[in-house]
Amino acid sequence: MTSGCRRIFRRIALLIGTALLVTAARAETIDTRIGPLPLQFGLPADEGTRQRLYDELDFQRATQAYIWGLPIVSFAEWQYSARTAFGAGDTDMVIYESIADKFGILTANATTPYIGGFPDLSQTGPLIIYYPAGASAGGIGDFWQRPVTDLGETGPDQGKGGKYLLIGPGQTAPATEGYRVIQSPTFSVFIAFRVLEADPEKAKHIIAGFRLYPYSARNDPPQTRLLRPEGRAWSQVPPSGFAYFERLNEILQREPVMERDRMFMAMLKPLGIEKGKPFQPDARQRKLLEDGARMGEMMAQTKSFDKREQQALYRPDTHWLYVILLDPSQEAETYSQLDERADYFYEAVTTTKGMVTKTPGVGQAYLGAYRDQSGEWFDGGKSYRLHVPADPPARLFWSLTIYDSLTRTLIDNGKNIADRSSRADLVKNGDGSIDVYMGPTAPPGFEKNWIPTAPGKAWFAYFRLYGPLQPYFDRSWKLPDIETID
Repeated sequence: MTSGCRRIFRRIALLIGTALLVTAARAETIDTRIGPLPLQFGLPADEGTRQRLYDELDFQRATQAYIWGLPIVSFAEWQYSARTAFGAGDTDMVIYESIADKFGILTANATTPYIGGFPDLSQTGPLIIYYPAGASAGGIGDFWQRPVTDLGETGPDQGKGGKYLLIGPGQTAPATEGYRVIQSPTFSVFIAFRVLEADPEKAKHIIAGFRLYPYSARNDPPQTRLLRPEGRAWSQVPPSGFAYFERLNEILQREPVMERDRMFMAMLKPLGIEKGKPFQPDARQRKLLEDGARMGEMMAQTKSFDKREQQALYRPDTHWLYVILLDPSQEAETYSQLDERADYFYEAVTTTKGMVTKTPGVGQAYLGAYRDQSGEWFDGGKSYRLHVPADPPARLFWSLTIYDSLTRTLIDNGKNIADRSSRADLVKNGDGSIDVYMGPTAPPGFEKNWIPTAPGKAWFAYFRLYGPLQPYFDRSWKLPDIETID
């Protein structure tokens, strides 16, 4: 065969191969998580396929935006609920004392009173805070739930009381002396404290000593109003479904965009949420936001109740987990703590430095139990026992509190009992240890040690140490698992 013939045959083979490749490209289908997608020349084959990809893109963005927005939506919902349910203004404080008062708070303790308010510095201007002396733990947090400063025993006043001047973004501190000047990166803030004083009269004195008013009213300061829920229904729990994004949009419109969040703002734009523009999603956007909120919440549930970080385990010989895995700043060395933030703020609310302190004898410590020793969710229709060894490492007191797994609020069992603590009159064993019981019925003789559960509902538990001591920090102290009993 001549060289010319060989060239002709190679040319024919090349043309046949190219035709086969083109035919294959035209007929190709690729299997994906959203089903088979037809391609043409390796590209989405038709408008319907391209729209499916856009829908998936925006659904994934809505899902991640749900996870990202948890801390600010949580605070915004609390601010909205306090204003609409209680009539709380910018300088009012609400006292949450009883079990019923706290039913709206994510994983509140059931032992100490909470006092909190949600001023908007864009409306009030700089605020003066007179913080009282005494045994208390508190703080000021921005609306992404990052601590601006602690107050009380773990704050700069160290429990001796003090005067603070709080200013917002772009605001300038007045030329004045005698105040600790604190600047928040958000206009809306959370100011709150817990009274740790066991004496009721001393606790009332601490609460009455708190003052909050605008700097502009310093020459004739108004009295700080102290409100109570008084049986009114309210909730701080982030709303579900489309309502979640309504609340997210509302607060994003009022607050500055952080540099770290610009990429998420870009992800929200195709879904109808854009700074400075009305939120008017079309039917497609609304459906994607609803689906994204549903999926995002299930992911957050899994993240909170089945933590996958190795450092989450308190000790290898029990199933108790550290509740707080994030730094209060929400920043790590090379990334912002998105997953750690979702883990905590799905199930809980607010952080202070005192909640993660490593200094023995001050602050608080939190351990969580979400499943029994067999790995099953705690069942409100079954009975369980926690054996608390004698002398837990707590300078002040310890408590065990039970929460509804779906609402993440104190369990509503109709008994107004959600915790047991060392401050209560509990039945002790001969060696000083205490057995706490959880279940639908009280074990005979241990009614004082019983926390009622609700059949048909899952629950989880927090074990708190107030003023945790060194055996907790070095993990030489062991808290046994919550065990199923007959």
